Amino acid sequence: MKVELLIGNVEGTKVYLPAVQEGITWSTERKDSPGKLEFKVIKDKILDFSEGSPVRLKVDKKPVFFGFVFKQQRAKDGIITVTAYDQLRYLKNKDTKVYEAKTASQFIQMIANDYALQVGTLEDSKYVIESRVEEDTSLFEMVANALDLTLTNTGEMFVLYDEFGKLTLKKLSSMYVGKPGAYLMIDAETGENYDYTSSIDENTYNKIKLTYDNEESKKREVYIAQDSSNINKWGILQYFETLQKGENGKTKADALLKLYNKKTRKLQIKNAFGDNRVRAGSMVVVHLNLGDVKVANWMLVEKCTHTYKESEHWMDLTLRGGEFIA
Repeated sequence: MKVELLIGNVEGTKVYLPAVQEGITWSTERKDSPGKLEFKVIKDKILDFSEGSPVRLKVDKKPVFFGFVFKQQRAKDGIITVTAYDQLRYLKNKDTKVYEAKTASQFIQMIANDYALQVGTLEDSKYVIESRVEEDTSLFEMVANALDLTLTNTGEMFVLYDEFGKLTLKKLSSMYVGKPGAYLMIDAETGENYDYTSSIDENTYNKIKLTYDNEESKKREVYIAQDSSNINKWGILQYFETLQKGENGKTKADALLKLYNKKTRKLQIKNAFGDNRVRAGSMVVVHLNLGDVKVANWMLVEKCTHTYKESEHWMDLTLRGGEFIA
């Protein structure tokens, strides 16, 4: 395994191949967080970089990370600990946005244009948001709201991430790692250890109640979807929300019940064999006996941390499975 880390100067006139201590980590989270690269370099007379300097990581000549230095910590021994983030870091900016008749994909393109962010593939999210006012909030939250509206009204989940310097939006069905006959699989052999939790305490609802105050008819419309069987088992776990103009109450209630009427299952895998194709938002095959359930299906990667040490490459994964809750 060949790991190549390059740092440029802020002016963009020089590129350095620094001496890097082993233990580079690349971390991603599916929601509201930029990709993060952490590493330690040895200061010498040639190396000259600062906050804002571009950072590029390739492994076996394949692109893994592109971002910018946001933090450096210096020690007496000449070691500099560096933290770099990808483009998603700029979605922490706060702003006020008003938009009409846009899909989440179009809204992300609008933000990219406003903030001079590089864009790659933005798959069509299709659901048109009639109108929305986002006031004094982060761009991350604005995008999350648009994607949540898409999910609750269509049942289709989308993942926003930075792919080597370009904002990318893909639906979950485009995030499978591998291809038919050669999908990546996590099992007892490829993962050193795991921690598994099942629960109905968080993000589990067996009754959905949505209301809408119709100004034209002067009446409150109520939409309910529920699962009597799970209500008998767990009691009433109700999700309540007030609908916005233009939302289809019945469709949304049915979609929310389908999404939330199940246990949440969380699985953490420690020291699995590293695969650079895996990031937060990826779908991987998991085949494990977890005690109360045998998992042999796709699971969603919520968090992923890759660690590179000389010829070793490991990854820690936080997964939500088959029956995952967004």
